[in-house]
Amino acid sequence: MKHVKEVATITGISVRTLHYYDQIGLLSPGTTDNGYRVYTEDDLEKLQQILFFRALDFPLKKIKTIMDRPDFDHLEALHFQKKRLHQKKKRLETIIATIDHTIQHMKGERDMTDKEKFNGLDFSQNQYEQEAREKYGEEAVNRSTQKLNSLSNNEKDALSQSFHRIYQKLAAIRQGSPASEKAQNAIHEWYEILNNHVGYHYTLEAFRALGQMYIEDQRFTKNIDQYGEGLALFMRDAMNVYADRNK
Repeated sequence: MKHVKEVATITGISVRTLHYYDQIGLLSPGTTDNGYRVYTEDDLEKLQQILFFRALDFPLKKIKTIMDRPDFDHLEALHFQKKRLHQKKKRLETIIATIDHTIQHMKGERDMTDKEKFNGLDFSQNQYEQEAREKYGEEAVNRSTQKLNSLSNNEKDALSQSFHRIYQKLAAIRQGSPASEKAQNAIHEWYEILNNHVGYHYTLEAFRALGQMYIEDQRFTKNIDQYGEGLALFMRDAMNVYADRNK
């Protein structure tokens, strides 16, 4: 049996994230008489399974749905995860090879065709855009896409800098309360930036839902947490507070 801090140390997952997994019923360990969470070997095996799915960019809701099924087979899931991870590995190796070949090309050590320069870099299917279309509808996404495409390069750079500045500001205070004045002021800036520049007006509930995506979708989490571990979860909590206070 291991306490939550021990599990956090072993896995590299923050205590805050483990608490959140418990909160949503994804991984709910037992507790001691004093109310401390304790993890059994079965809990650790389940956590390992969760993290394998996360490595494949599965959102938390989907992981919970899969693992809550009465016919869920742990061993079968491992074989599935191994196969998918090999596919992901192959694609990453192709991209790395393209980088190596490009370096050699720039040094004059080899020639590359235009097609070879883009091996492994087929992003024609925008997963973020597809999810947005499902959540917000075609019209909203089309407006957002048109808005962003209409920006000049300087405007795009300025918008990127605004995003960067807000992430840094929130990362610096992420160990504090998401309800603090500093956190809420920064989240208000984030709300205003999104509504003024992406071509889609976020209602408070849509803003809350967006925050939830930050911690349910591994791609969002990785992108945001590069500014500081736990930032995505902190932003989700701060966005919830903001939505509640401004109803």
